[in-house]
Amino acid sequence: MDANVRKDEFVKLSLRERISYGFGDFAQNLVFGTVGGYLLFYMTNIDGISAASGALIFMIVRSINVVWDPYVGAAVDKNNPRAGKYRPYLVYFGIPLTILSAMLFFPTANFTANGKFIYALISYLATALIYSFVNVPYGSINASLTRDGESIAELTSTRMILANTANLLVYTFFPMFVQLAVGGPMTDTGFFGLKMPLGDYGKPSAQGDWFLVYGIYMVLGFAALMLSYFGTHERVLPDENQKAAKITDLFIELKSNKALQLLGGFFLVAFTFMFFGNTVWPYFMQSSIGHQEWMTSIGLIGSIPGIFLVALWPRLRGVLGKKNFFLAFLGIFILGQLVLWFWSHGHQDQIMYGYIGRFLQQWGLTSATGFMWSLVPEIVTYSEYVSGKRAAGIINAIMGLCFKVGLALGGIIPALILSAYGFKDSEHVGTNGLTGIEVSFIWIPIVLAIVAALLIVLYPLDDDDVTAMNRELSEN
Repeated sequence: MDANVRKDEFVKLSLRERISYGFGDFAQNLVFGTVGGYLLFYMTNIDGISAASGALIFMIVRSINVVWDPYVGAAVDKNNPRAGKYRPYLVYFGIPLTILSAMLFFPTANFTANGKFIYALISYLATALIYSFVNVPYGSINASLTRDGESIAELTSTRMILANTANLLVYTFFPMFVQLAVGGPMTDTGFFGLKMPLGDYGKPSAQGDWFLVYGIYMVLGFAALMLSYFGTHERVLPDENQKAAKITDLFIELKSNKALQLLGGFFLVAFTFMFFGNTVWPYFMQSSIGHQEWMTSIGLIGSIPGIFLVALWPRLRGVLGKKNFFLAFLGIFILGQLVLWFWSHGHQDQIMYGYIGRFLQQWGLTSATGFMWSLVPEIVTYSEYVSGKRAAGIINAIMGLCFKVGLALGGIIPALILSAYGFKDSEHVGTNGLTGIEVSFIWIPIVLAIVAALLIVLYPLDDDDVTAMNRELSEN
């Protein structure tokens, strides 16, 4: 590696570069936040695809990703595009990702039942495959910016602010924009008496409105990817003499790297209960609470921790320590879940319970699942220290794989549960259907949060070890 690059490995990242990198999270959350939060709802309520068929689609796509992501990670580590090792993928694959993502919600009212299923499967699969060529290199950029631990913590906070701003657009404003596009009578949004002309976004005739709003979101997402591409600089890269990465390196890493095993397990479990909640949230609000018009106001309250309290993460981590930080926020998440459960049992018209429960749920969730990304660079460092290979692409492929398996399970299992409990659509829920929503939205995520806490307790790397490894690697 060039000596001038070596000298810059411990650079303190500027605010501008941290924000530029974070726009990549903003873009990707627009894509897969909407997929994780609304695609199953769209399939069952708008497209008329059964919950069981929706689960099958999720299962097929994610099974293919299990094979695909390791290939992408090895390809990224092996190749060296002219404009940078990782950054060019944001451009090369950002354009088709924008187009294919928008086509997920293309109106299929005139398709046959089989045609709708085939279209949903193909469009989702194509989007997922292209997404890997954005997501894996983007994650690798994170480990290439600097070795400085303080900067990595600050970078994680900055990128999560932008990621959660995208989540605000997805989980709060997206349904509102679709309801506004549908149009309807002036309706109380539950936000200080504000009334808006909201229509029913859960009916088949709203297909065109879903497509319009999501298409605009994808254009916004592509612009954010370009800001990330032009505003970041790669500094910590594999040595030029390092052997080319192979797919088999993935299995070697998984077998020998205990820290990777535990963090990967945490990723998988955390994203599973995250997407459980995201997938079932529209069902919970429409059927368990009966106030879909409140999604915007409650979503605004729930977005506060992920945007305005993220700046506290580095300080809280310093006070609590790495492991206690995660344990504390997993506990806050569980508390929020219990408040939401209480709200759905005889208190549905009291919106304050929704505000409190969603705030606590999202504060715990965004903090625990957001700050875990700061651990990935130290996994890359540990792998480089032990094996001599800086396989950032492979390791980010593993993390991406855990993320996508969690995404899949968070969509597949709730769909199977809803189907098993007899849920058909929002007009045919029944007592059993409400139980299925409660199990999926409240209780399974609580159990998984406890499992995640156990995994983080077992995580072996402390801060002093990581600092020492980085210093030794930089001097060699």
